[in-house]
Amino acid sequence: MSDPGIALRIGSFTIRWYGIAITTGILSGYLVAYYRAKRRGQNPEHLTNILLFGVAAALIGARLYYVVFSWSNYQNNLKEIFAIWHGGLAIHGGIIGGIIALIIYCRYQKINFWYWADLVAPSLILGQAIGRWGNYANQEAFGYPTKLPWAIYIQPNHRPPEYAGFSYFHPTFLYESIWDIVGFVFLLWLASRQLRNKKSLPPGSIFLAYGIYYSIGRFAIESLRTDSLYFGSLRMAQVISVVIIIASLGIYWSFRQRERKKGAPRR
Repeated sequence: MSDPGIALRIGSFTIRWYGIAITTGILSGYLVAYYRAKRRGQNPEHLTNILLFGVAAALIGARLYYVVFSWSNYQNNLKEIFAIWHGGLAIHGGIIGGIIALIIYCRYQKINFWYWADLVAPSLILGQAIGRWGNYANQEAFGYPTKLPWAIYIQPNHRPPEYAGFSYFHPTFLYESIWDIVGFVFLLWLASRQLRNKKSLPPGSIFLAYGIYYSIGRFAIESLRTDSLYFGSLRMAQVISVVIIIASLGIYWSFRQRERKKGAPRR
């Protein structure tokens, strides 16, 4: 059976759709952020450095997160840990790795973390929307069996054992990609409002909105997936999503309280 994940094969050298999707998502997000940084009079060199450090940290974080919660698949084959072209990158691990890299870089350069987090947030969700199509090529990240008209066919060797008798499944990768595209447009709109009203949307608001928006969609879509990472009986993606929503709301509330104190008349 042919491997649908291979885009091009030249002898022993192969180019996989998974890598093409991730690379396209990264470059698309970078171009959007570069354009927005230039329009705001920011030094694009910072953005390039953030891309280099952030992408490396995100890939490491995404892979480590996935391996930790899928350790039984790797404990007897440690070389497979490094085979990221076979799939197995957890978005939440990537987000954590990228945030850590951004915090370190901003502190080293003495630039405002929240400002740059706002700048890259729309690019981040755009990259996720495009990168999800790598899951389609790898025949992964799909949901339960369904008879809906938009169900996708999954090859027998990629089906979970308990659903071996089913052929068509929920395209949860597609659901998330659509959700992320809508989120990209929403964050750009919110960013335009931030330029006009910084009191109601102080620095950090766009990034926090990203965390809340993405997490709402991920929580819902995760309930349909057959390949969730678990901690006990809990789906880790849903647990992390709830934590992100609560933390983001709390941070935003603290920002608004700080802005109100600034604007309050002195006695």
